[in-house]
Amino acid sequence: KPRVEDMFQNVLSQVAEQFSRAFRINELKTEVTNRLAMLEKRVELEGLKVVEIEKCKNDLKKLRDEMMSRAEGRVNCPCKYNFSDDGKKLTPRCDVPSYPKYTLSQETTEALKKPTFDVWHWEHNEMLSCLEYMYHDLGLVKEFNMNPITLKRWLLGIQENYRSNPFHNFRHCFCVSQMMYGMIHLCNLKEKLTLTDLGILMTAAVCHDLDHPGYNNTYQINARTELAVRYNDISPLENHHCAVAFQILSLPECNKFAKVEPEAFKQIRQAIITLILATDMARHGEILDSFKHKVDNFDFTNEEHVTCLKMVLIKCCDISNEVWPTEVAEPWVDCLLEEYFMQSDREKSEGLPLAPFMDRDKVTKPTAQIGFIKFVLIPMFETVMKLFPQIEEIMVQPLRDSRDHYEELKQIDDAQKKKTENISLGGKKK
Repeated sequence: KPRVEDMFQNVLSQVAEQFSRAFRINELKTEVTNRLAMLEKRVELEGLKVVEIEKCKNDLKKLRDEMMSRAEGRVNCPCKYNFSDDGKKLTPRCDVPSYPKYTLSQETTEALKKPTFDVWHWEHNEMLSCLEYMYHDLGLVKEFNMNPITLKRWLLGIQENYRSNPFHNFRHCFCVSQMMYGMIHLCNLKEKLTLTDLGILMTAAVCHDLDHPGYNNTYQINARTELAVRYNDISPLENHHCAVAFQILSLPECNKFAKVEPEAFKQIRQAIITLILATDMARHGEILDSFKHKVDNFDFTNEEHVTCLKMVLIKCCDISNEVWPTEVAEPWVDCLLEEYFMQSDREKSEGLPLAPFMDRDKVTKPTAQIGFIKFVLIPMFETVMKLFPQIEEIMVQPLRDSRDHYEELKQIDDAQKKKTENISLGGKKK
């Protein structure tokens, strides 16, 4: 009997051991399953890292290609911005700028001071040297305690951040800056404004169209580009020009205002932004009306008056091409129309609204210029003339002559068109 009990006890022990073993196996299975799940998660995460690394590699490749494209001078004007595209060219220059220092003749430095200066005969390096000269000549390098090498780097950074558009390019930047320099001398602004004001005017002129893509605000808004989204359809291009300008200045190697006190720089920054934003032609009527109300009792000690004047001055310089002699001004019309036609072609292909003055099927050079000169340029420059009568002969009269020139061309075009229509009608009657 005890032997039977022992056997039974032994069987129970074996059963208990089997249960225990089975339980441990289940525990082990659970543990293994959990560990496998963890490993799978890690593998998945590592896989995502690999994907991210590959994405980074692709992004880097695109960036290198873009930089190579720009270095080779190929035009790249994407219609839609990508937030990550900002600052692609904003790489600090650690080397000493290598563009040659041109010794400008007295004849050149005198010509630079006049609005009749021919901008078509100069290479980029020569334009950079001319801009550098302007800063020294106006006393801005001394006023802002600029490092001359930093000024060079800043100018190079500016040049590199203008695109190869038909119109909105570095040569246009130089034109506007040279016209501002010319107006400073012609209107004796050194006697009426502070050197800080002159520095703001020149810097805003140099920076006013930075990284312009060749497609205007209307396109940006209608196409819902990322620029329009970012700036809520409010002057998207001008806001972008400001942002790029201060991205360049944020680089220590390019910060020509590095030795300016923080509070003073804050005011300079705000003033530059105000001027660049004023170049949005959608605000033309508002700004000119404000100036008209001030001009008859203008007070150079009134900050609001001076700010309004500076806004009008940069507007004048920005759209001053017709002030130049015809042989200098007319090629700019061709450049602008080419850029307009590029935009209207894209708008047609994307099903966006077209501005009649940009449609290659409807626009001629005379029709493009007559209304602009009559209703925009002449009224604005004549208003400035009330404050600075000396601009009439050298700036306002050329605008009137240009208006007359294009009206004559339009008469010739109209006569030719009528003649062609009559011939066509005569052929049909036969």
